[in-house]
Amino acid sequence: MKVLALDTSNRPMSVALLMDRTVIAKKTTATQLDHSVQLMPTVTDLMAAQGWQPDDLDRVVVAQGPGSYTGLRIAVTTAKTLASTLHIDLVGVSSLAVLAGGVQTEGTFVSPIFDARNTQLYAGLYQIKNGQPVSVIADQHTNIPDWTAQLNATGHKVQLIGELDRYHDALAEALTLQATFTTGDANLPDAGVLGQLGLDLPPVNDIDAFVPQYLRLSPAEAQWAAAHPGEDHTNYVEEV
Repeated sequence: MKVLALDTSNRPMSVALLMDRTVIAKKTTATQLDHSVQLMPTVTDLMAAQGWQPDDLDRVVVAQGPGSYTGLRIAVTTAKTLASTLHIDLVGVSSLAVLAGGVQTEGTFVSPIFDARNTQLYAGLYQIKNGQPVSVIADQHTNIPDWTAQLNATGHKVQLIGELDRYHDALAEALTLQATFTTGDANLPDAGVLGQLGLDLPPVNDIDAFVPQYLRLSPAEAQWAAAHPGEDHTNYVEEV
């Protein structure tokens, strides 16, 4: 199976090509780029270098969220368009699971973290079982006091990974359990891992209905909800 994996859920961008579970080409940027401009040229360059044509693809796997509102929409929209026009599988994977999947040590409890701004976090807890990240505490939009309380309650030694620089000291101070902080490029998302995780998941049934998993209201939804207290926003705001 030939797989294209796309992750623009946060500041870095990662794209990979896989033949079954083997990563044959990959590019990951460590700094903020204009993902809407850079994504498709990166895909085109990687595929051209391997001699692949669009019709060769069997599956596209995308980091579905949480993460940046704009970033998520770029890769999800691209993945949906490719899957629909090429008539191939579309699979979504948690962006946090992708980070956790970069940890290879069996049995490790891993807490991937994204900066959600304004003292907020996106976070989850996974354990590595048979080489795969298995969810222990569901992905959520949270903050440092709430998240560290949840981690402390588990009593497990935990490895933190992701966007840690801004919150390192606050996390270290609040955690009462033993914790290690991942350093360097290991904190970047890896589209190779994304593609491998996507091989084990079923494709979506309805490509048109596939949307990012923001885990919180978008700014437009929040403004609408504030102006319409007590009303169900789902009838008025469609996520795309």
